Amino acid sequence: MEENKLSIQNKLAIEDIKNLIYTVRGKQVMMDSDVANIYHCETKYVNRVVKRNIERFPEEFCFQLNENEFEVLRCQFVTLNENGRGQHRKYLPYVFTEQGIAMLSALLKSDVAVSVSVNIMKAFIEMRKFLMLNGQVFERLTSVEHKLLEHDKKFDEVFNQLQLEENIKQKIFFDGQIYDAYSIIIDIIKKANNKILIIDNYIDDSILKMLTKKKKNVEVVILTSNKSNIQNIDIQKFNKEYPILKIAKTNKFHDRFIVIDNKEMYHLGASIKDAGKKCFGINKIDDKEIIEKIVSL
Repeated sequence: MEENKLSIQNKLAIEDIKNLIYTVRGKQVMMDSDVANIYHCETKYVNRVVKRNIERFPEEFCFQLNENEFEVLRCQFVTLNENGRGQHRKYLPYVFTEQGIAMLSALLKSDVAVSVSVNIMKAFIEMRKFLMLNGQVFERLTSVEHKLLEHDKKFDEVFNQLQLEENIKQKIFFDGQIYDAYSIIIDIIKKANNKILIIDNYIDDSILKMLTKKKKNVEVVILTSNKSNIQNIDIQKFNKEYPILKIAKTNKFHDRFIVIDNKEMYHLGASIKDAGKKCFGINKIDDKEIIEKIVSL
């Protein structure tokens, strides 16, 4: 019965110790303060033993963290505010590898150090096995994490673009959602890199205000009917500041469309000038053949 109780205690101790093992510079290590706590002594005593026997602690056994490494570890201390780990240190901590802890336990020469060091070694062994079994997963995660950090801004742009695609793919606006409808049309306009084709029989100068949001030097072609209320003077003024805008009259279309760079097309259930005034929808059309036919008309 006592043996079973001791076995359970040892297992729990090993699990606790595993939570104190970190990976730094490709090595599994424990912080000096954690080692000292396990050995029931002060951190400064542990480091004093190391300094007095420095020849026995090469970098493979023990090394001092730099500021960046220490900050990364601090972020991993789940109970930092509960037990004060890492707080108010006057110097950067030292960390011990498995070999370093074995050397340290021999130098401390205490019953606690001898008994605890066994569990520490077991914890290191279990962590090493775990990392070996899951090495490929961790390698992928590390690679992805590095790329995300390195290209954080680019990632945000791509993520936002994906969100935008999802929002625009199919959107219904209800009576009174004028700004929401205006905003989504602006988002579509901003996507263009080369050309915007707008097909709408009832445009007015409100479309010009939207088109001021387009990227520089993006060409705009508007196909509309004689019923549109837009003046040549407005077009001329617009072209002086936001070239290039062309307007052509046609009676071929009934519905409204916006085509971006001849490859993305959106169908609008209402005229752009009336967007949000009544319930209407915007749908993205993915069929390339349909887009090609509309562009060629």
